[in-house]
Amino acid sequence: MKIALSACLIGHACRYDASDNYHAELLELLDAEEIVTFCPEDHAFGSPRPTMDLIQTDEGVRALSNLSGDDLSTPIWAYADAFFEVHSDIDLFIGKDRSPSCGVRSARLYDTDKNLLSGQTAGLMADRAIKEGVESWDAEDFVKRK
Repeated sequence: MKIALSACLIGHACRYDASDNYHAELLELLDAEEIVTFCPEDHAFGSPRPTMDLIQTDEGVRALSNLSGDDLSTPIWAYADAFFEVHSDIDLFIGKDRSPSCGVRSARLYDTDKNLLSGQTAGLMADRAIKEGVESWDAEDFVKRK
């Protein structure tokens, strides 16, 4: 099985604060599998970087910088498009919970006044995986189901 896995979960220091989310229990479950790591935010913006939130705008869901308010969606979508073009044979997508890019069913979505609309939204790259028909899980939910 070929699994797309958020790079922070295997110990890459690619979170917004240049730390990781190393997840030993998850990696034990995936030990015999082929892993392809990804991190659209680190690729596009480097680490460390300002945080971003998913915002419901008139143009749809966008990732906006909490520092500048800039729309950061396009580089994330471009990364996701390229990733799934190169890795069209992904069987499973496991994203980092609550990430605006990689959260599968746990990203937070806000309105333009920063009122929480949902805590169960797909991040921008996870949304692409779902649209591709790839089985997709948040890391915490994947571990709980095993």
